[in-house]
Amino acid sequence: MNKFKHFKQLYQDNKFDVLLKEEGSIYWLKLRSISRKDLLVEFRMLAKIDCSNVRGTALFEHVYEAKPSEELLDKFIAQKHLAERSGRKANETALVSELYKMKVFDWGGLYQNNLERTIVDNYIKKIRSFDMLNEKIENEIHDSMRGYVQSSWYNHWTSILIEDIFKDHKKVTPTVGLIKKVDFFIGDIPFDLKVTYFPDGFMTASRKADGLPTELQVLKRFVKTLGIKYNREQKNKALFAELLARVEESQKPEVKNFIAEFRKTRWSMIQRVIKEPQKLIKWLYEKQGERRFDAANRLFLVLIDKNNLEESWKMKRNLDILKNTISGYLDRFNGKEAEKLKIEFDWIDGKRYTALSDVIFVVKD
Repeated sequence: MNKFKHFKQLYQDNKFDVLLKEEGSIYWLKLRSISRKDLLVEFRMLAKIDCSNVRGTALFEHVYEAKPSEELLDKFIAQKHLAERSGRKANETALVSELYKMKVFDWGGLYQNNLERTIVDNYIKKIRSFDMLNEKIENEIHDSMRGYVQSSWYNHWTSILIEDIFKDHKKVTPTVGLIKKVDFFIGDIPFDLKVTYFPDGFMTASRKADGLPTELQVLKRFVKTLGIKYNREQKNKALFAELLARVEESQKPEVKNFIAEFRKTRWSMIQRVIKEPQKLIKWLYEKQGERRFDAANRLFLVLIDKNNLEESWKMKRNLDILKNTISGYLDRFNGKEAEKLKIEFDWIDGKRYTALSDVIFVVKD
């Protein structure tokens, strides 16, 4: 098997932990990002590669074997990105204004990839009455679907805005077309960007390691002292949101000290993670969904509203704070110190994987 087919096989098998360690794979991935026929045709003309009698399906391999310089490839990719970017840039202000119309971020109980499953499990398989089904559609599914679509829309467009911040930086080589598990290259290191918030699960695990009860347990105990009654049948996430809101809205004098201490403990734990983020990175790899598992290089962007973690989602549209933090990180990035980014993590198949990964914390005071 030649080098091209070897890389292609690893790519198709999602074996990024192997592919990214192979010499020459970065060049193959960059070329893969322009493997759409119209882009390849344009590039081969620029590189003066004879493609007479080469079928369209064989064009990618033919151009790869001609080995045009990586410098020329980078230049072509930069030109294509700039052309695409100019269109988005012209509409960026209007897009951000639209994103600020979003007042609540709520999946409506139809979280991300579970849309079909939730509808099947909760409505199709449970309800036998046609009239009741229609009543549920009118009173529940419509509202849930609205929340789901709005949240997906918000995530889609904020992801594009955030990726563009990275791709505008001089140290970053963007991808033009889609490449699995690669959003851009910093220097010669490919990264899959993951935008997230400080994970509830990691907070719970950290508190447990310190011998502390969960935040939900702390809230339950406190609202009991206030005499607040609530629906105990809710799921933990909804219950946590209700209890925290009710405590914050309470006018009782002891609430002020409780909230101050609650936030102080949170921030103390977050500061510790910011100083030593390796445990968080390892946790994020090991807690990824089984169906979407991969060991590709990941750059995590963790958004933290210091005074209200639950509102961290709003930071995705705050371009000022995002640009400052991301640009600062990229200015300091040194590709020669890639070894420092090596992370090891264990997976449920019993294997230990390695990848290059880092985390950027964006903190709003």
